[in-house]
Amino acid sequence: MKALIAAPIHRDAIKLLEDAGIQVVYKEYPSEKELSELIVDADILFVRSKPLVTAEVISKAEKLKIIARAGVGLDNIDVKAAEARGIKVINTPEATTRSVAELTIGLMLSVARKIAYSDRKMREGKWVKKEAEGIELKGKTLGIIGFGRIGREVAAIASKGFGMRVLYYDVYRASPEIERELGATFVDLETLARESDFVSVHVPLTPETRWLVGEGLLRLMKKNAILINTSRGGVVDTKALIKALQEGWIAGAGLDVYEEEPLPPNHPLTKLDNVVLTPHIGASTEEAQERAGVDAVRKVLELIKELK
Repeated sequence: MKALIAAPIHRDAIKLLEDAGIQVVYKEYPSEKELSELIVDADILFVRSKPLVTAEVISKAEKLKIIARAGVGLDNIDVKAAEARGIKVINTPEATTRSVAELTIGLMLSVARKIAYSDRKMREGKWVKKEAEGIELKGKTLGIIGFGRIGREVAAIASKGFGMRVLYYDVYRASPEIERELGATFVDLETLARESDFVSVHVPLTPETRWLVGEGLLRLMKKNAILINTSRGGVVDTKALIKALQEGWIAGAGLDVYEEEPLPPNHPLTKLDNVVLTPHIGASTEEAQERAGVDAVRKVLELIKELK
């Protein structure tokens, strides 16, 4: 069998494939044209958040049996087109939970304590002690939109580690046991926006969640509130967010994901001092990448046994 690895995965994951007697071909983030050519005789395709695996690409795959996403989101894969061809699509949602949750807390701290702002000013030779006065997390209310694995991990760190009050909104309510364990209260989206000092987004990008955080919700938030997004850029209406930050509807934002990635040079977000920006690094830890790659390969090997 032949595995096409179209994105960087951990060396231990590649070794697992080779030890199983699978031929490995590696091409980091190929273009759609390159991927269409490489996929022709591949049995397995490994990707991360890139490259795009479109219906056109899938149509060129003559032998493909499995598409494995080392990570969570599947929005770069045309899942319907794959399933129509009988191709299994798998991912590793558990692998990156802790890394994304920790980055979420890191962004909260960075915006609340103006860490990135202070660093920039120090490098400019400016001592902005007064301007860099921030706020503590302890005693503040964190509103979590999306209470899956990552949302719950963020809740655990925030409530147990920082003494924060936690509200959450999800299409499904968690069990009373989980709510008690995490000290989390289920509320509607509007209540969450009005009462939270921090709002953190943890939902997948779907037609229903696109621009879930738009002008209406942003206007409901407190003027001293901070928005954090480590999920998908399209969940937040960027134009509305820029307006909210410029006009003071909210105090700041910490963003790891964007509607357009990479974020274009001189984008309006890069001009705002009340925003902390990171380049989609939520899952970019050595530990998460090892888990994601190895878990993806193990799932693939199990599927191969079932398909034989």
